[in-house]
Amino acid sequence: MKTLIKGGRVIDPASGYDEKADLALVDTAVVAIKNIAPDFHPDTTIDATGCIVMPGLVDLAVRLREPGHEHEGMLASEMAAAVAGGVTSVVCPPDTEPVLDEAGLVEMLRHRAEMLKLARLFPLGALTRNLEGEVLTEMLHLTQAGCVGFSQAEVAMANTQALLRALQYASTFGYTVWLRPQELYLGKGVAASGPLATRMGLSGIPVAAETIALHTIFELVRSTQARVHLCRLSSAAGVALVRQAKAEGLPITCDVSINSLHLTDVDMGYFDSRMRLNPPLRQQRDRDALRAGLVDGTIDALVSDHTPVDEDAKALPFAEAEPGATGLELLLSLTLKWAQQSDVPLAKALGVVTSQSAAVVGSASGAMPGGAGRLVVGGVADICVFDPQAAWVVEPSALRSQGHHTPFGGYELPGRVRATLVGGHLAYQA
Repeated sequence: MKTLIKGGRVIDPASGYDEKADLALVDTAVVAIKNIAPDFHPDTTIDATGCIVMPGLVDLAVRLREPGHEHEGMLASEMAAAVAGGVTSVVCPPDTEPVLDEAGLVEMLRHRAEMLKLARLFPLGALTRNLEGEVLTEMLHLTQAGCVGFSQAEVAMANTQALLRALQYASTFGYTVWLRPQELYLGKGVAASGPLATRMGLSGIPVAAETIALHTIFELVRSTQARVHLCRLSSAAGVALVRQAKAEGLPITCDVSINSLHLTDVDMGYFDSRMRLNPPLRQQRDRDALRAGLVDGTIDALVSDHTPVDEDAKALPFAEAEPGATGLELLLSLTLKWAQQSDVPLAKALGVVTSQSAAVVGSASGAMPGGAGRLVVGGVADICVFDPQAAWVVEPSALRSQGHHTPFGGYELPGRVRATLVGGHLAYQA
Protein backbone atom coordinates (compact mmCIF):
# COMPACT_ATOMS: atom_id res chain seq x y z
CA MET A 1 0.00 0.00 0.00
CA LYS A 2 1.48 3.33 -1.09
CA THR A 3 0.25 6.62 0.34
CA LEU A 4 1.20 10.20 -0.48
CA ILE A 5 0.50 13.02 1.98
CA LYS A 6 0.73 16.10 -0.17
CA GLY A 7 1.21 19.82 0.40
CA GLY A 8 1.41 19.93 4.20
CA ARG A 9 3.82 21.58 6.61
CA VAL A 10 5.82 18.70 8.05
CA ILE A 11 6.98 19.10 11.66
CA ASP A 12 9.16 16.58 13.48
CA PRO A 13 9.66 18.00 17.00
CA ALA A 14 12.52 15.64 17.86
CA SER A 15 14.79 16.73 15.01
CA GLY A 16 13.50 20.26 14.58
CA TYR A 17 12.48 19.57 10.97
CA ASP A 18 9.84 22.12 9.93
CA GLU A 19 9.21 22.57 6.21
CA LYS A 20 6.48 22.34 3.62
CA ALA A 21 6.97 18.92 2.07
CA ASP A 22 5.27 15.81 0.72
CA LEU A 23 5.46 12.50 2.58
CA ALA A 24 5.63 9.10 0.90
CA LEU A 25 4.56 5.99 2.79
CA VAL A 26 4.89 2.36 1.79
CA ASP A 27 2.94 -0.09 3.93
CA THR A 28 3.81 0.76 7.56
CA ALA A 29 6.85 3.00 7.05
CA VAL A 30 7.82 6.48 5.92
CA VAL A 31 10.02 6.06 2.83
CA ALA A 32 10.58 9.68 1.78
CA ILE A 33 10.14 13.22 3.02
CA LYS A 34 10.17 16.03 0.40
CA ASN A 35 12.36 14.25 -2.15
CA ILE A 36 9.73 11.90 -3.56
CA ALA A 37 10.95 9.58 -6.31
CA PRO A 38 9.42 10.34 -9.74
CA ASP A 39 8.35 6.71 -10.10
CA PHE A 40 6.42 6.72 -6.79
CA HIS A 41 2.79 6.07 -7.73
CA PRO A 42 0.52 6.18 -4.66
CA ASP A 43 -2.60 4.12 -4.19
CA THR A 44 -4.00 6.85 -1.92
CA THR A 45 -3.32 10.59 -1.81
CA ILE A 46 -4.17 12.77 1.18
CA ASP A 47 -4.35 16.49 0.49
CA ALA A 48 -2.74 18.25 3.47
CA THR A 49 -2.75 21.76 2.00
CA GLY A 50 -2.94 24.30 4.82
CA CYS A 51 -2.44 21.54 7.38
CA ILE A 52 0.38 20.43 9.65
CA VAL A 53 1.69 16.89 9.27
CA MET A 54 3.23 15.63 12.51
CA PRO A 55 3.92 12.38 14.36
CA GLY A 56 0.88 10.76 15.93
CA LEU A 57 0.31 11.76 19.55
CA VAL A 58 1.44 9.42 22.34
CA ASP A 59 -0.87 9.65 25.36
CA LEU A 60 0.55 8.25 28.60
CA ALA A 61 -2.66 8.23 30.68
CA VAL A 62 -5.75 6.67 29.10
CA ARG A 63 -8.37 4.61 30.92
CA LEU A 64 -10.17 2.46 28.37
CA ARG A 65 -12.72 1.14 30.91
CA GLU A 66 -12.63 -2.37 29.49
CA PRO A 67 -12.74 -4.93 31.01
CA GLY A 68 -15.02 -4.30 33.96
CA HIS A 69 -16.45 -0.81 33.33
CA GLU A 70 -18.04 -1.24 29.90
CA HIS A 71 -20.97 0.97 30.94
CA GLU A 72 -18.49 3.88 31.05
CA GLY A 73 -16.43 3.06 27.99
CA MET A 74 -15.83 0.28 25.49
CA LEU A 75 -12.46 -0.45 23.95
CA ALA A 76 -13.86 0.32 20.50
CA SER A 77 -15.36 3.68 21.47
CA GLU A 78 -12.27 4.91 23.31
CA MET A 79 -9.85 3.80 20.60
CA ALA A 80 -12.05 5.56 18.05
CA ALA A 81 -11.84 8.68 20.22
CA ALA A 82 -8.06 8.34 20.28
CA VAL A 83 -7.58 8.40 16.51
CA ALA A 84 -10.17 11.18 16.15
CA GLY A 85 -7.88 13.20 18.40
CA GLY A 86 -4.74 12.34 16.43
CA VAL A 87 -3.55 9.94 19.14
CA THR A 88 -1.85 6.88 17.66
CA SER A 89 -0.45 5.31 20.86
CA VAL A 90 -2.09 5.03 24.27
CA VAL A 91 -0.78 3.78 27.59
CA CYS A 92 -3.47 2.36 29.87
CA PRO A 93 -3.16 1.83 33.65
CA PRO A 94 -3.88 -1.58 35.20
CA ASP A 95 -6.96 -0.62 37.28
CA THR A 96 -9.47 -2.56 35.20
CA GLU A 97 -11.74 -5.29 36.59
CA PRO A 98 -10.10 -7.72 36.86
CA VAL A 99 -6.83 -5.90 37.47
CA LEU A 100 -4.08 -6.40 34.87
CA ASP A 101 -1.95 -8.55 37.15
CA GLU A 102 -1.87 -11.70 35.00
CA ALA A 103 -0.30 -12.23 31.59
CA GLY A 104 -3.45 -13.73 30.08
CA LEU A 105 -5.50 -10.62 30.78
CA VAL A 106 -2.86 -8.40 29.18
CA GLU A 107 -2.64 -10.61 26.09
CA MET A 108 -6.43 -10.61 25.71
CA LEU A 109 -6.64 -6.82 25.95
CA ARG A 110 -3.82 -6.28 23.46
CA HIS A 111 -5.35 -8.77 21.03
CA ARG A 112 -8.71 -7.01 21.14
CA ALA A 113 -7.03 -3.67 20.55
CA GLU A 114 -5.07 -5.00 17.57
CA MET A 115 -8.25 -6.38 16.00
CA LEU A 116 -9.79 -2.89 16.00
CA LYS A 117 -6.95 -1.52 13.81
CA LEU A 118 -7.12 1.87 15.49
CA ALA A 119 -4.56 3.22 17.98
CA ARG A 120 -1.71 1.16 19.40
CA LEU A 121 -2.19 -0.04 22.98
CA PHE A 122 0.60 -0.18 25.56
CA PRO A 123 -0.68 -1.59 28.86
CA LEU A 124 0.87 -1.07 32.27
CA GLY A 125 0.91 -4.14 34.48
CA ALA A 126 -0.10 -4.04 38.12
CA LEU A 127 2.87 -3.54 40.43
CA THR A 128 1.23 -5.62 43.17
CA ARG A 129 -1.43 -8.30 43.04
CA ASN A 130 -4.90 -6.81 42.75
CA LEU A 131 -3.24 -3.42 43.44
CA GLU A 132 -3.35 -4.25 47.15
CA GLY A 133 0.18 -3.00 47.75
CA GLU A 134 1.56 -6.12 49.38
CA VAL A 135 2.60 -8.98 47.06
CA LEU A 136 4.56 -8.20 43.89
CA THR A 137 3.23 -9.45 40.57
CA GLU A 138 5.14 -11.65 38.13
CA MET A 139 6.78 -8.74 36.33
CA LEU A 140 8.70 -10.94 33.89
CA HIS A 141 5.55 -12.69 32.66
CA LEU A 142 3.67 -9.40 32.38
CA THR A 143 6.54 -7.86 30.39
CA GLN A 144 6.57 -10.85 28.05
CA ALA A 145 2.81 -10.35 27.58
CA GLY A 146 3.40 -6.77 26.43
CA CYS A 147 3.42 -4.52 29.52
CA VAL A 148 5.68 -1.47 29.16
CA GLY A 149 5.92 -0.76 32.88
CA PHE A 150 4.28 -1.35 36.25
CA SER A 151 1.87 0.84 38.17
CA GLN A 152 -0.43 1.09 41.14
CA ALA A 153 -2.75 3.36 39.11
CA GLU A 154 -4.50 5.62 41.66
CA VAL A 155 -3.91 3.26 44.60
CA ALA A 156 -1.29 4.69 46.95
CA MET A 157 1.08 2.22 48.59
CA ALA A 158 1.20 2.34 52.37
CA ASN A 159 3.72 -0.50 52.59
CA THR A 160 7.06 1.20 51.94
CA GLN A 161 8.93 -2.08 52.26
CA ALA A 162 6.87 -3.57 49.41
CA LEU A 163 7.59 -0.48 47.29
CA LEU A 164 11.32 -0.79 48.03
CA ARG A 165 11.32 -4.43 46.95
CA ALA A 166 9.39 -3.57 43.81
CA LEU A 167 11.92 -0.89 42.88
CA GLN A 168 14.84 -3.20 43.63
CA TYR A 169 13.38 -5.86 41.34
CA ALA A 170 12.52 -3.33 38.63
CA SER A 171 16.03 -1.87 38.78
CA THR A 172 17.60 -5.30 38.40
CA PHE A 173 15.71 -6.07 35.19
CA GLY A 174 15.44 -2.56 33.73
CA TYR A 175 11.70 -2.12 34.20
CA THR A 176 10.05 1.28 34.67
CA VAL A 177 7.71 1.85 37.62
CA TRP A 178 4.93 4.40 37.09
CA LEU A 179 3.77 6.02 40.33
CA ARG A 180 1.21 8.67 41.14
CA PRO A 181 2.79 10.59 44.04
CA GLN A 182 0.11 10.68 46.70
CA GLU A 183 0.38 9.73 50.36
CA LEU A 184 -2.39 7.30 51.25
CA TYR A 185 -3.94 8.94 54.28
CA LEU A 186 -3.54 12.59 53.30
CA GLY A 187 -4.95 11.92 49.85
CA LYS A 188 -8.48 10.95 50.87
CA GLY A 189 -10.15 14.31 50.28
CA VAL A 190 -12.16 15.45 47.28
CA ALA A 191 -10.68 18.89 46.52
CA ALA A 192 -7.37 20.70 46.88
CA SER A 193 -6.85 22.12 50.36
CA GLY A 194 -7.22 25.89 50.44
CA PRO A 195 -9.60 28.74 51.20
CA LEU A 196 -12.06 27.71 48.49
CA ALA A 197 -12.40 24.09 49.67
CA THR A 198 -12.84 25.35 53.23
CA ARG A 199 -15.61 27.77 52.25
CA MET A 200 -17.36 25.04 50.26
CA GLY A 201 -17.10 22.55 53.10
CA LEU A 202 -15.16 20.03 51.01
CA SER A 203 -12.55 17.72 52.51
CA GLY A 204 -9.14 18.83 51.32
CA ILE A 205 -6.09 17.13 49.89
CA PRO A 206 -3.02 19.12 50.96
CA VAL A 207 0.04 19.67 48.80
CA ALA A 208 1.89 17.62 51.43
CA ALA A 209 0.09 14.52 50.14
CA GLU A 210 2.14 14.92 46.95
CA THR A 211 5.41 16.15 48.41
CA ILE A 212 5.63 13.50 51.13
CA ALA A 213 5.12 10.81 48.49
CA LEU A 214 7.77 12.42 46.27
CA HIS A 215 10.31 12.53 49.09
CA THR A 216 9.68 8.84 49.80
CA ILE A 217 9.99 7.87 46.12
CA PHE A 218 13.19 9.85 45.66
CA GLU A 219 14.82 8.26 48.72
CA LEU A 220 13.98 4.81 47.38
CA VAL A 221 15.23 5.71 43.91
CA ARG A 222 18.52 6.92 45.40
CA SER A 223 19.05 3.54 47.02
CA THR A 224 17.84 1.38 44.12
CA GLN A 225 18.51 3.50 41.01
CA ALA A 226 15.19 2.23 39.64
CA ARG A 227 13.67 4.13 36.76
CA VAL A 228 10.43 5.83 37.87
CA HIS A 229 7.87 7.79 35.90
CA LEU A 230 5.82 10.17 38.05
CA CYS A 231 2.22 10.45 36.87
CA ARG A 232 0.27 13.71 36.89
CA LEU A 233 2.09 16.21 39.07
CA SER A 234 -0.32 18.79 40.47
CA SER A 235 1.55 21.30 42.65
CA ALA A 236 4.24 23.98 42.49
CA ALA A 237 6.06 22.31 45.37
CA GLY A 238 6.01 19.02 43.50
CA VAL A 239 7.51 20.63 40.40
CA ALA A 240 10.31 22.15 42.52
CA LEU A 241 11.14 18.77 44.06
CA VAL A 242 11.23 17.05 40.68
CA ARG A 243 13.48 19.79 39.32
CA GLN A 244 15.91 19.21 42.19
CA ALA A 245 15.81 15.43 41.75
CA LYS A 246 16.55 15.71 38.04
CA ALA A 247 19.44 18.09 38.74
CA GLU A 248 20.78 15.44 41.10
CA GLY A 249 20.67 12.92 38.26
CA LEU A 250 17.94 10.60 39.52
CA PRO A 251 16.45 8.44 36.72
CA ILE A 252 12.97 9.95 36.78
CA THR A 253 10.50 11.37 34.29
CA CYS A 254 7.08 12.92 34.90
CA ASP A 255 3.91 14.16 33.25
CA VAL A 256 1.06 16.58 33.88
CA SER A 257 -2.63 16.38 32.97
CA ILE A 258 -4.30 18.80 30.55
CA ASN A 259 -6.79 19.47 33.36
CA SER A 260 -4.15 20.71 35.81
CA LEU A 261 -2.43 22.68 33.06
CA HIS A 262 -5.51 24.73 32.16
CA LEU A 263 -7.81 24.80 35.20
CA THR A 264 -7.70 25.83 38.85
CA ASP A 265 -9.87 25.18 41.90
CA VAL A 266 -11.85 28.36 41.14
CA ASP A 267 -13.28 26.56 38.10
CA MET A 268 -15.25 24.29 40.45
CA GLY A 269 -17.78 27.13 40.67
CA TYR A 270 -20.84 26.01 42.57
CA PHE A 271 -19.90 22.36 43.07
CA ASP A 272 -19.58 21.56 39.35
CA SER A 273 -19.00 17.79 39.33
CA ARG A 274 -17.29 18.00 35.93
CA MET A 275 -14.39 19.49 37.90
CA ARG A 276 -14.26 16.50 40.24
CA LEU A 277 -10.86 15.25 39.12
CA ASN A 278 -7.96 13.24 40.43
CA PRO A 279 -5.50 14.85 41.12
CA PRO A 280 -7.67 17.74 42.29
CA LEU A 281 -7.46 21.18 40.69
CA ARG A 282 -5.15 23.39 42.72
CA GLN A 283 -4.51 27.12 42.95
CA GLN A 284 -3.30 29.41 40.17
CA ARG A 285 0.29 29.45 41.47
CA ASP A 286 0.34 25.67 41.06
CA ARG A 287 -1.01 25.88 37.53
CA ASP A 288 1.58 28.53 36.66
CA ALA A 289 4.39 26.35 38.05
CA LEU A 290 3.16 23.35 36.07
CA ARG A 291 3.14 25.39 32.87
CA ALA A 292 6.64 26.68 33.58
CA GLY A 293 7.85 23.14 34.36
CA LEU A 294 6.54 21.90 31.04
CA VAL A 295 8.32 24.73 29.22
CA ASP A 296 11.70 24.25 30.92
CA GLY A 297 11.72 20.46 30.63
CA THR A 298 11.20 19.60 34.30
CA ILE A 299 7.96 17.95 33.18
CA ASP A 300 8.52 15.58 30.26
CA ALA A 301 5.05 14.98 28.86
CA LEU A 302 1.49 16.27 28.69
CA VAL A 303 -1.32 13.70 29.03
CA SER A 304 -5.07 13.68 28.58
CA ASP A 305 -5.74 11.71 31.81
CA HIS A 306 -8.68 10.32 29.85
CA THR A 307 -11.21 8.81 32.28
CA PRO A 308 -14.70 8.33 30.82
CA VAL A 309 -17.42 8.52 33.47
CA ASP A 310 -21.08 7.71 32.91
CA GLU A 311 -23.99 10.07 33.55
CA ASP A 312 -25.15 8.48 36.79
CA ALA A 313 -21.70 8.69 38.37
CA LYS A 314 -21.44 12.43 37.66
CA ALA A 315 -25.04 13.41 38.48
CA LEU A 316 -24.27 13.35 42.20
CA PRO A 317 -23.19 15.89 44.83
CA PHE A 318 -19.59 17.00 44.20
CA ALA A 319 -18.03 14.94 46.99
CA GLU A 320 -19.87 11.78 45.89
CA ALA A 321 -19.34 12.12 42.13
CA GLU A 322 -16.83 9.85 40.45
CA PRO A 323 -13.61 11.70 39.55
CA GLY A 324 -12.56 11.82 35.93
CA ALA A 325 -13.14 13.43 32.54
CA THR A 326 -12.83 12.50 28.90
CA GLY A 327 -9.80 13.99 27.21
CA LEU A 328 -8.45 12.00 24.27
CA GLU A 329 -10.09 14.19 21.63
CA LEU A 330 -8.97 17.38 23.41
CA LEU A 331 -5.28 16.65 23.97
CA LEU A 332 -3.96 18.17 20.75
CA SER A 333 -6.14 21.29 20.88
CA LEU A 334 -5.37 21.95 24.55
CA THR A 335 -1.68 21.55 23.79
CA LEU A 336 -2.00 24.20 21.10
CA LYS A 337 -3.95 26.45 23.48
CA TRP A 338 -1.19 26.15 26.11
CA ALA A 339 1.42 26.96 23.47
CA GLN A 340 -0.47 30.09 22.44
CA GLN A 341 -1.00 31.28 26.00
CA SER A 342 2.58 30.57 27.11
CA ASP A 343 4.25 31.77 23.90
CA VAL A 344 5.82 28.34 23.31
CA PRO A 345 7.13 27.54 19.78
CA LEU A 346 4.83 25.12 17.99
CA ALA A 347 7.43 22.39 17.46
CA LYS A 348 8.42 22.46 21.14
CA ALA A 349 4.77 22.24 22.20
CA LEU A 350 4.10 19.27 19.92
CA GLY A 351 7.14 17.49 21.36
CA VAL A 352 5.51 17.08 24.79
CA VAL A 353 2.75 14.93 23.26
CA THR A 354 4.89 13.06 20.70
CA SER A 355 8.62 12.37 20.91
CA GLN A 356 9.01 13.13 24.61
CA SER A 357 6.05 10.93 25.53
CA ALA A 358 7.34 8.15 23.28
CA ALA A 359 10.73 8.36 25.00
CA VAL A 360 9.09 7.70 28.37
CA VAL A 361 7.57 4.47 27.05
CA GLY A 362 10.32 3.29 24.75
CA SER A 363 13.49 4.31 26.52
CA ALA A 364 13.68 1.11 28.53
CA SER A 365 11.04 -1.25 27.23
CA GLY A 366 11.84 -1.13 23.53
CA ALA A 367 8.13 -1.76 23.11
CA MET A 368 7.35 1.09 20.75
CA PRO A 369 7.94 0.62 17.02
CA GLY A 370 10.98 2.30 15.52
CA GLY A 371 10.49 6.00 14.97
CA ALA A 372 7.33 6.25 17.09
CA GLY A 373 6.74 9.83 18.15
CA ARG A 374 8.88 11.03 15.24
CA LEU A 375 8.63 11.60 11.50
CA VAL A 376 11.78 10.14 9.96
CA VAL A 377 12.58 8.17 6.83
CA GLY A 378 12.48 4.51 7.78
CA GLY A 379 10.36 5.18 10.85
CA VAL A 380 6.86 3.94 11.49
CA ALA A 381 4.08 5.83 9.70
CA ASP A 382 2.09 6.93 12.77
CA ILE A 383 0.91 10.34 11.60
CA CYS A 384 -1.52 13.08 12.55
CA VAL A 385 -2.67 15.69 10.00
CA PHE A 386 -4.43 18.70 11.51
CA ASP A 387 -5.61 22.12 10.45
CA PRO A 388 -4.10 24.72 12.82
CA GLN A 389 -6.45 27.45 11.61
CA ALA A 390 -9.66 25.53 12.29
CA ALA A 391 -11.25 26.49 15.60
CA TRP A 392 -13.97 24.33 17.11
CA VAL A 393 -16.30 24.44 20.09
CA VAL A 394 -16.26 21.46 22.43
CA GLU A 395 -19.70 19.87 22.41
CA PRO A 396 -19.56 16.96 24.87
CA SER A 397 -22.40 15.07 23.20
CA ALA A 398 -20.48 15.08 19.89
CA LEU A 399 -17.38 13.42 21.34
CA ARG A 400 -16.68 9.88 20.17
CA SER A 401 -15.75 8.71 23.63
CA GLN A 402 -18.50 6.93 25.50
CA GLY A 403 -17.85 9.35 28.37
CA HIS A 404 -19.15 12.80 27.52
CA HIS A 405 -18.16 14.61 30.69
CA THR A 406 -15.42 17.21 30.27
CA PRO A 407 -14.62 20.42 32.14
CA PHE A 408 -13.95 22.03 28.75
CA GLY A 409 -17.48 21.82 27.40
CA GLY A 410 -18.30 25.02 25.51
CA TYR A 411 -14.65 26.05 25.13
CA GLU A 412 -13.48 27.21 21.71
CA LEU A 413 -10.21 25.44 20.94
CA PRO A 414 -7.67 25.69 18.11
CA GLY A 415 -6.70 22.90 15.74
CA ARG A 416 -8.86 20.24 14.10
CA VAL A 417 -7.62 16.77 13.20
CA ARG A 418 -8.19 15.96 9.53
CA ALA A 419 -6.58 12.51 9.29
CA THR A 420 -4.81 9.97 11.49
CA LEU A 421 -2.68 7.12 10.16
CA VAL A 422 -1.47 4.25 12.32
CA GLY A 423 1.24 2.12 10.72
CA GLY A 424 0.35 3.65 7.35
CA HIS A 425 -3.30 2.62 7.73
CA LEU A 426 -5.85 5.45 7.53
CA ALA A 427 -7.55 5.04 10.90
CA TYR A 428 -9.50 8.32 10.85
CA GLN A 429 -10.43 10.98 8.31
CA ALA A 430 -12.67 13.95 8.91
